[in-house]
Amino acid sequence: MDHIIEAKSVCMDFKIGDGSVVHALKGIDLQIRPNKLSVLRGRSGSGKTTLINILGALDRPTSGEVIFMEEGNDITKLSDPERDRLRRFDMAFVFQSVALISTMTAFENVEFALRLTKLPYRERVERAKQALIQVGLEKRMHHRPGEMSGGEQQRVAIARAISTSPKIIFADEPTAELDSPTGFAVMNLFKELVRNNDLTIVMTTHDTSMMEIADIVYTLEDGVISDITENASADGEGSDA
Repeated sequence: MDHIIEAKSVCMDFKIGDGSVVHALKGIDLQIRPNKLSVLRGRSGSGKTTLINILGALDRPTSGEVIFMEEGNDITKLSDPERDRLRRFDMAFVFQSVALISTMTAFENVEFALRLTKLPYRERVERAKQALIQVGLEKRMHHRPGEMSGGEQQRVAIARAISTSPKIIFADEPTAELDSPTGFAVMNLFKELVRNNDLTIVMTTHDTSMMEIADIVYTLEDGVISDITENASADGEGSDA
């Protein structure tokens, strides 16, 4: 399989207050390769967040198709319950705002998210522990978000994402609120997960310093892909979060 998701002629239009239409995406054709860290880069308003939300079955495009190769069909045509199931078992998400529950520990945040999978309690506990160990938080899993740094909180969010063993993770500006060393550490963690977990990760960013770590960079400008750059050796290094 040479790609895991394919977008075909994807367009997205939004109506604004005065009745006019904004063309956020203009016929996007895109193939996301498996077991790669792919970055959608672009300035604010370029369409990168709109695109990642459509690829991740969070939004439906105005027109076009998104083929998820694991299912072999156009996910934009699936019913809402089918899309919910797809996101629950095959996809996972990491956002700029880590969206952790402040009254729960790191372990409880990850285990709580696993309840949606309806796995037995013992398996949920084991998966939550292993996910937190994998992101380097074995000594912090019983701390609450307020007792953790920004980088540690983002690692909890990543642990929550990988705990369900998804095929692909979508991350929207996951380093935007982090300082540069911590941001690089998160990017290097993504690279490690791609290598060791048979994962595909697609993330958005406007931070040009993160580009060299990615395997493939897609540049969006005004709703179209203006450039595709593949890094032959994307071995970025950063400080620990």
